[in-house]
Amino acid sequence: MSGHNKWSTIKRKKGALDSKRSKTFSKIIKDITVAVKEGGNDPEANARLRLAIANAKGVNMPKETLQRAINKASDKNTAALVEMTFECYAQHAVAIFIECLTDNNNRTVSTVRSIINKFGGSMGTNGSLNFIFSRKGVFEIAVGDRDVEELEIALIDAGAEEIEQEEGYLTAYCQMEDFAKMQKELETAGIEAENAELQRIPNTTISVELPEAKKIMRIINLLEDDDDVQAVYHNMEMSEELLEE
Repeated sequence: MSGHNKWSTIKRKKGALDSKRSKTFSKIIKDITVAVKEGGNDPEANARLRLAIANAKGVNMPKETLQRAINKASDKNTAALVEMTFECYAQHAVAIFIECLTDNNNRTVSTVRSIINKFGGSMGTNGSLNFIFSRKGVFEIAVGDRDVEELEIALIDAGAEEIEQEEGYLTAYCQMEDFAKMQKELETAGIEAENAELQRIPNTTISVELPEAKKIMRIINLLEDDDDVQAVYHNMEMSEELLEE
């Protein structure tokens, strides 16, 4: 999973930029909207909302912005958002899985198809990438001044199957079915994740030469920048050269 962990590191660095920070806030606000529409505005009784709030705190969303998002989502006149997924292939058979939240299905389909087709990719059918990605719970925890070994033991006790360390962070993975349980165990242990979510982890990765890899990253960046897109996953190997680019 180390390649995926590198991508998580990139996302943390990108999130520090104002433009990306705004996009991150937008994604979390959408998560809050869906959570409130599904289970109400009480985080104690709504695990999905509690998770969205924790993620909002992890990216330093102002309390006023967070509360405003919850209040707006509680308004009956606020449009509900629909979850959509797209399974695609870029050049060199690189698989791309796209998760969206939208209030306009036609717009989202048109935008995603346009980006994929423009760069020579192809749209797949639902389920066509099931064998390429596994859905896992992913928790990113800043080590800070805590003892790394003790923190790792606490994560294992909470249900982590694999733990990676990089640049002052521990990234813990668990089975999708254990996500809610691990989230609760970490809360009980007083371990606050900067980000916790279900992600699609590639079972294997594809190596692509740098010039072509940069073109594929162009597709991924365009998708990520779209307001309807919540997450983009791929199985392209993130080489050191590509990371530097």
